[in-house]
Amino acid sequence: MAAAGAVGKRRRATNSTGLLGGGQRGTLLVTLDRDSPVPEMVGVYPTRGRPVPISSDASLLSLDPLSVLEPAWSNFTEAIGASGGPTLPVVSVLGSVAPGELTSLPGFEELLLLRRIRDEATSGRWTTVVVDCSGLGDPFALLRAPAALSQTIDRLWPRHRRLAAASERPVLARVSAAVDEVDRDCRDVIDLLSDPHTTAAHLVVDSGPRGERQLPRLAALAALTALPVRQVSGNDGTAAVVSAGFEAVAAAAAAGLGAVTTRIPAVDGPLDRVARLRRLGILVEPPSGAPVGTAAAVVDRVEGSGLQAVYEMRWHQPLPDPSALGLGRAGDDLLVTISGFRFPVRLPSVLRRCSVTGATWDDDELCVRFAPDPAVWPTRPTA
Repeated sequence: MAAAGAVGKRRRATNSTGLLGGGQRGTLLVTLDRDSPVPEMVGVYPTRGRPVPISSDASLLSLDPLSVLEPAWSNFTEAIGASGGPTLPVVSVLGSVAPGELTSLPGFEELLLLRRIRDEATSGRWTTVVVDCSGLGDPFALLRAPAALSQTIDRLWPRHRRLAAASERPVLARVSAAVDEVDRDCRDVIDLLSDPHTTAAHLVVDSGPRGERQLPRLAALAALTALPVRQVSGNDGTAAVVSAGFEAVAAAAAAGLGAVTTRIPAVDGPLDRVARLRRLGILVEPPSGAPVGTAAAVVDRVEGSGLQAVYEMRWHQPLPDPSALGLGRAGDDLLVTISGFRFPVRLPSVLRRCSVTGATWDDDELCVRFAPDPAVWPTRPTA
């Protein structure tokens, strides 16, 4: 589906060109699966980390997570080691880990993959970048990684402490800068993924009973992670039996995200060349410019003022299982858990000085209530 979308026709955006711009540049298809069938399907030999042309206007970039991780980790540990003096214990431990010892540092590998995709998207070489996430166990785990890693960095070594340490102990300046760079990349990727002017996500599931069960959860996680979904597609070609109720479930999921629905019919014969992929007629919807889910959250003061004020934060949030909703707080983030998936939602500045007092959910809208925390709420000086 991703390959067919990359080599097929694309609808032009009418409201915004986003970061990728316009013009006659080509399309880049990115695969993240080491065993992806796409290179064989389009008849090319993949060169890891370098785009390879697959048609007159499309190229393929095959990313191997480990090959992206090792050189970046070497650069990071080199910056840490260049300080030449004592550092924080956790930083020293990280600096002692060799690239070859890494198998999976939580969130770091995923961030590097997304950063590599971001660099291609903002390079000016491509009109469209299509990312194939089908080889991943849970695509939303990939999308959550930058937010989770940024939160971990902030908890282990908050930015204000990093800046203070760098100013008081110049030997830590390079260490602080290296950590800051990782944190900036996290926030940059988060902004790119949730930017409705640049990103258009496509949920593709089989149109059988399994896809019908998956869609409500996927729609809920898309709203939670602010992923701007533009299209919900049912793939008849991978469904053993097409479900009679699939269209209704897909329409409900798409309506809540402001997306459209499509059905991809099964085809005879193998999809083993670009010409056959094009016959599928896959159209890649452009970004809409409309934020979804937590990116479209509304914050209002509904009662009182000062320390007696009550604030509400509301956004459209489907819940496949309302009893599995969980809320927590960690620093400047609201931790929301839906169907076993936890995501840190960054709070606006006024709510960072508040405590959560309760929450309600009705008609697919989640409303979280806050009250000012006297310990950190600013007060007016008395005369």
